[in-house]
Amino acid sequence: MKSIFQKALVSFALISATAPLGLAQQACKTNSAGVRTTVDGLPCVNTIVTSLPFLRIVPDARSGAMGDVGLAIAPDANTMHFNASKLAFAEKDMGLSATYTPWLRALGLNDVYLAYLSGYKNIDKRQTIGVSLRYFSLGRIDFTDDAGTGTGFDNPNELELNVAYARKFSPNFSGALSLKYIYSRLAGVGQRVGANGPEIRPVNAVAADLSFTYRKAIKISDQKANICIGSAITNIGPKVSYTGTSTDRADFVPTNLGIGVALGVDLDEFNSITVAVDANKLLVPTPKRLGDKDYDLVDGVPGYKRLSPIQGMITSFSDAPGGFSEEMKEINYSVGLEYWYDKQFAVRAGYYSEDVTKGNRQFLTAGLGLKYNIFGLNFSYLVPTSTVRNPLDNTLRFSLLFDLGAFREPDEGGKKKK
Repeated sequence: MKSIFQKALVSFALISATAPLGLAQQACKTNSAGVRTTVDGLPCVNTIVTSLPFLRIVPDARSGAMGDVGLAIAPDANTMHFNASKLAFAEKDMGLSATYTPWLRALGLNDVYLAYLSGYKNIDKRQTIGVSLRYFSLGRIDFTDDAGTGTGFDNPNELELNVAYARKFSPNFSGALSLKYIYSRLAGVGQRVGANGPEIRPVNAVAADLSFTYRKAIKISDQKANICIGSAITNIGPKVSYTGTSTDRADFVPTNLGIGVALGVDLDEFNSITVAVDANKLLVPTPKRLGDKDYDLVDGVPGYKRLSPIQGMITSFSDAPGGFSEEMKEINYSVGLEYWYDKQFAVRAGYYSEDVTKGNRQFLTAGLGLKYNIFGLNFSYLVPTSTVRNPLDNTLRFSLLFDLGAFREPDEGGKKKK
């Protein structure tokens, strides 16, 4: 049974590369109220599917406990995934984090997981560099032919190596550029899609992130506070294919635009609270269905698939068949809350919402954080609130953080060296 579920993971990643998209979808229509429905009157589900979805998995337990927010909350070593420009505002000289996330544990799988290692180092008061490594293991998969005869097994995996440079342009504004190498192998050597289908090949790709942060100290009723606005376009890169098909048939990577706002307030000497909101939208063309305006099919390839990555990013703001209302449904929202006592103990909670026609991921999150001297430990737990199963259903994940700057030797006055 285990191999069946794991095969489903690989099959899902290969769907857009091997199937004639658009033909198997049920046509949608707009009713008298201007709402798009299927011919049966059901909501018109039109989920955007990309290749390399592991790049969008939130890797750390802190954000995982806050509804997946991360674009504007206080920077730490896991900032690389969301918004690398926040690294320029890191208070510590150097940091490191390691996170382990079990995957699909509710299905009894023990060898599917996401591991994430990230760190940063301040070059000076204006410049910071960051590095992260993401590894996604799909566990052992047993392959069979159409007759059910075993053809071997493999341990597919995916990897992302990310390097970022962040710089302050002013005391309140920073920017960053990240470059990443991506590797994805979903099958062993010689494995094919079906008996006579194309051979499944590893994917090698290069992508980039561009991010900006504005952060300012303010006062609210004589209490110290700070407001932060962060934005990032992540995974800007070429289309990829697991089967060596033409560029027209290749799949878009999950290029994403995120904008977040966070407000942190020091309630008193020992208590502080942060409230954060993130909004994210994939900069990928919306699928068109049979009967939609602008739907076209050439050699089995729909028009939106033939767009270049840059064309796809530009048209993604106005290409939804349902118009502006459907474009708004493609925005996912996260809300997070974080409370700290004496900067040593944290309680976190959050909520994530995705429209029912765009995936319907909706869940509550909660978690705790502990910090002592140079060490930090974060936990998070996820509870789905929709009918859609989540790979992290009832799963506890954790992150370890280290303030390596604390190892700096004191100077003659007993203070840490700058």
